[in-house]
Amino acid sequence: MIDYKSFEEVMQRFREIEFHETFDIIVAIANGGIIPAAIINQKLNTEIQLLKINLRDPSQKPKYDSPKLVSPIDFEYKDKTILLVEDRIKTGATVQFAIDLLHGAKQIKTFAVNGKADYSLYDESCFKFPWNL
Repeated sequence: MIDYKSFEEVMQRFREIEFHETFDIIVAIANGGIIPAAIINQKLNTEIQLLKINLRDPSQKPKYDSPKLVSPIDFEYKDKTILLVEDRIKTGATVQFAIDLLHGAKQIKTFAVNGKADYSLYDESCFKFPWNL
């Protein structure tokens, strides 16, 4: 059985997290990073951009051998301090692919709701996010 976290429990973690840098831009790995990035945006009031990468299907099964960029990068990121946001980091392949794509950024810090990142709310076995239907 997959564990479940309540919306209030997850939101409390978002309220408590402290960021130690000032970011020029929040980059959400779409689709999973969109909702967490929007919540962080409410806290930091920083521009959000989407990086459209795909690796897994909606049931979390790998769709490709490695992550793929499915839409060109259409925002300026060179020399910017970036907070790269993902919902779940399992293997780190998607986040590493995103970091490689954003080569030329001044600094990239990672955020995950669940997983190993510079900033994360949880680092535990998989659980269902309260915003996933």
